[in-house]
Amino acid sequence: QVKELVLDNCRSDDGKIVGLSSDFENLEFLSMININLLSVSSLPKLNKLRKLELSDNRISGGLEVLAERTPNLTHLNLSGNKIKDINTLEPLKKLPNLRSLDLFNCEVTMLINYRESVFTLLPQLTYLDGFDADDQEAPDSDPEADGDALEDEYENGEDDDDEEDDLDEEVIDDEEDEDDDLEGEEEEDGVDDEEEDEEEDGEEDEEDEADDDLPRGEKRKRNLEDEGEEDPEDEEDDEDD
Repeated sequence: QVKELVLDNCRSDDGKIVGLSSDFENLEFLSMININLLSVSSLPKLNKLRKLELSDNRISGGLEVLAERTPNLTHLNLSGNKIKDINTLEPLKKLPNLRSLDLFNCEVTMLINYRESVFTLLPQLTYLDGFDADDQEAPDSDPEADGDALEDEYENGEDDDDEEDDLDEEVIDDEEDEDDDLEGEEEEDGVDDEEEDEEEDGEEDEEDEADDDLPRGEKRKRNLEDEGEEDPEDEEDDEDD
């Protein structure tokens, strides 16, 4: 049931694959990076294998085994191996589904017209070393997966907008509450001032009413006393004395 197997940095036995058998017939991805591999001759039959990683080994030839054992291969990485000649790649013509081939850090990449020669030899190829024949870079991931990521990002963006709207509404509500509090305080102050004025007016009216109840002479005398003057009658009495 295993579909992916990674054996990177393990040590091969005398440069050959050991322990990998046809029991792994459901494998779709196999990685054997930097295992000191000299040959793929011991590779078992893996009809469902799509992607094979063999970079940083010492493979120099014998690629016809791949066409026999992995007929449905679509991606092959041979970067950092000992491949020197274009003719070494000729067996890969028998891999009709091969779409991507990587040969970084192989001596063959130093040849004149290397890219043109490989695309001519392997017309089924779409990408060589990560670029197509028009120098357009290969996508890093599955377009469908990218679409899902964009949808998630869009949904997250909507959530963020909703949160911002909620925050804005809270701020507006707080400001309205503060305004209401201020208006309430002003109204209370206004009421208090009016009540104080009414109390003062009431006190003055009471005093006036009290004065009106007094006899005219007493009222006049009281007024003179309030103004700091003496009653003329008192002055006359003083003179008689």
